[in-house]
Amino acid sequence: MADFDAIYEDVQDEEPVPAPIPPKLEPIIIRGTGNMTVFGLSSSFNTNFPAGLQSRVAPEEFKATVGRVNNILKKSLPLNIKWLFCGCICCCCTLGCSFWPVICLSKRTQHTINKLLEWENQHLYNKLGLCWRLNKQQCDTNSMLEYVLVIEFLPKIAIYRPD
Repeated sequence: MADFDAIYEDVQDEEPVPAPIPPKLEPIIIRGTGNMTVFGLSSSFNTNFPAGLQSRVAPEEFKATVGRVNNILKKSLPLNIKWLFCGCICCCCTLGCSFWPVICLSKRTQHTINKLLEWENQHLYNKLGLCWRLNKQQCDTNSMLEYVLVIEFLPKIAIYRPD
């Protein structure tokens, strides 16, 4: 009964080792594969499943997202090309102002794609630790800019590490 009220000192042999921070993964870039490009925005994106997404996303979900982006591009591209052609014809008379409709339509297409990717991120990909976005990037072969789909890996929250 004497041990009941005894106070023992807690002895720790070693300091607790913090969990190592995992290395940051390189983002996956999906380039446009269409036969037509208007102001850097290609007519379609590649639907081949990248190996870097293996065991993170189902191939069907990936293809569905890229298919939705391609549908937006397929709907907007014919109108953009018509306005671009009209702008080229009237360029000399309007001192280049005839290109404004094409620029505005291209911005609207980019905005629509960004809204789609934002919705997809909120409802699916952020929960899986991924973030999709449309990004402007320099081409490999020349100095022109193109729009690409970038899939970034979100860092995992270390809930076991102290503040």
